[in-house]
Amino acid sequence: MSQFMNTREDLVNEAIDGILATSNGQLARLDGYPHIRVVYRTDRDKSKVALVSGGGAGHEPSHVGFVGEGMLTAAVAGGVFASPSVDAVLAGIMTVTGAAGCLLIVKNYTGDRLNFGLAAERARAFGLKIEMVIVDDDIALPDLPQARGVAGTLFVHKIAGALAAQGENLETVAEAAREVINGVVSIGMSLDTCTVPGSPKEDRIKPGMAELGLGIHGEAGVEQVAFSSAKEAIDRVATRLHHHTDDGPHVALLNNLGATTALEMSVLAHELTQSVLKDRLQWMVGPAPMMTSLDMHGFSVSLLPVTEFNKTALAAPVGPIAWPGFHPVSSLCITPLPDGLSPIDPTPSLNDDHATFLTRCCDILIKLESELNALDAKSGDGDTGSTLADAARALKGSLDRLPLADLTQLYRAIGLELSQTMGGSAGVLLAIFFAATGDASARGNDMVGALKAGVDRVREIGGANPGDRTMIDALLPALDNLSSGLASAAAAARKGADSTANITRARAGRASYLSAEQLLGHNDPGAEAIAQLFEQLVIGAKA
Repeated sequence: MSQFMNTREDLVNEAIDGILATSNGQLARLDGYPHIRVVYRTDRDKSKVALVSGGGAGHEPSHVGFVGEGMLTAAVAGGVFASPSVDAVLAGIMTVTGAAGCLLIVKNYTGDRLNFGLAAERARAFGLKIEMVIVDDDIALPDLPQARGVAGTLFVHKIAGALAAQGENLETVAEAAREVINGVVSIGMSLDTCTVPGSPKEDRIKPGMAELGLGIHGEAGVEQVAFSSAKEAIDRVATRLHHHTDDGPHVALLNNLGATTALEMSVLAHELTQSVLKDRLQWMVGPAPMMTSLDMHGFSVSLLPVTEFNKTALAAPVGPIAWPGFHPVSSLCITPLPDGLSPIDPTPSLNDDHATFLTRCCDILIKLESELNALDAKSGDGDTGSTLADAARALKGSLDRLPLADLTQLYRAIGLELSQTMGGSAGVLLAIFFAATGDASARGNDMVGALKAGVDRVREIGGANPGDRTMIDALLPALDNLSSGLASAAAAARKGADSTANITRARAGRASYLSAEQLLGHNDPGAEAIAQLFEQLVIGAKA
């Protein structure tokens, strides 16, 4: 798998230097590459307790991304998924620790415990005050003698960091960190493993499955489960967390494990607020990437009981922009549409023939969803099939509200329905098409004449003409031949759609951004949809 890096050996060093170059001078690093990678605050105040954390790279923005006012004083980075050396940890401690002492925040992995632990002993030998806490928040493997430290570590960074910034002593800061560790629980789920730079990707998780409870280094989880939806995924995670928490207010940290899109994370946030935890969940941190696992397509949820003390600490402002903030979970705020924009429902009426015809059209477009998406992926953004199918599903579901007995009002009602339910430019253009068709029908045009008037309006507003590689290339010839029968219209639509495969310069739509090589040999998906619609209607008429 291709990755944006130069060499595996230089990856972490160059990434750290990229962070430093964009830190506005607030961060610095110690000389010592490649073995010592320590990033620290340039405005450190040695009269206050220093917070030092770290571990292997690959979890960005952890740990370097959380160095700053109100959180870490320094972060020590190892190689990808590899603990930093004892010397590197000691160098970090020595750089930022003054008379107030230092708290080491360590995730519960053998390498981190040993290297940070030995560095702490050596620092104490230099006369420094050192406390070390071990984060073990992962509940995925209940029989594990020592639970792993995962994204709940961020709660420790934040709460201990707030106290250190206020000038509390080392004992107070360390005790607060231990209280957080005793209360926080975490579990993750992923649809895929991560890609370690320079190594082949492990295809452990099969298509259609998700792994529950896998580690942040790509370690196998407690089980693989069938994946069906975001709701089902959150329900599994929330149920596990529910068994490990008591009633009372909690804050959730919703963490992106690396490759989950922002859109998906927002859906997961919604489902989390509706889950079995909803009565306990009063605040949230995220959703955001905080403790990632390279490019893992997954998420984790950490829960922490909220007291007045840690609520204040979590809400305290911080310098690192990677911290997404601490926000209350509130009910949805939904307000009415502005005057004049609320939909006016037409008076429903019945007509079995029109209902049957519309249902047939909708079913055809729904069935074509995957095929049209695949075609659109060759010359667009791969969503033509879904756009048309979603509109068809909405229209099919609204049949009982439509004025089926009055064609003029039916055209207008379909246009209104599409304007509300169909996304993108296609939705707007089809809404214009049906609205103009309804207006033409009201002026006395027959069905063919009214539909042609609708096409003329689309051409006028949308700017597309025959030969521009759009659905017009199939729709216009189909309507020109419709008076001769449905089969004649279907043949003309097919000829028009197939002609678009040889049009190497689109003059409208997203295909206009593509090169001739990308367009040649592929039918325009909108034109193909029209052709197949007419062809399937012919087949249905013969059945």
